[in-house]
Parts: sequence; structure tokens; C-alpha cells
Amino acid sequence: MAFFAAILHMEKPELNQEYRQAHLDYLQGLVEQDKVHLKGPFVDGSGGMVVYKADSLEEAQTLAQEDPYVKEGVRRLELHEWGI
Repeated sequence: MAFFAAILHMEKPELNQEYRQAHLDYLQGLVEQDKVHLKGPFVDGSGGMVVYKADSLEEAQTLAQEDPYVKEGVRRLELHEWGI
């Protein structure tokens, strides 16, 4: 198991509220599956970060790309393996 930091850069702030609940519900489901280590918004409003737990970069990419914020273009995904 490895950790992957998904930085979610704000791209379309005007759509943020529209997809917020779907984003939160998606992440809650992953929390329940023990696939999310940490998550939260940046206080400056520029986006947020999710730290996924996954067996590979490919699995982490799939998890991150299925986030409604990413799928709908509200946020731009930047994904890195995180060494802790």
C-alpha cells in the first residue's frame, strides 16, 4: 500500500457548489473503503488535496479521476506518490 497526494486545483469556481455534495459523497464512500488517508480544502480557496491509499499509481489515478470535481472539470488533478 502506498500513498498518493491528489492536488485539486480550482478551475471553475462557479461550478464548485453545484458538485460539492457529489464530491463529498464520493470521498466518504472511499473513506469507508479505507482508500482515503486525509482530505480537505486549501484555506485560500485555490482547491484542496486528497491523500489516497492505493496499491499502484494506476489505482490512485482511477480513484482520483472518478471524483465528480475532476470528472466535471471543476478541479484540475495533479497526482504524486507521497512518501511518508
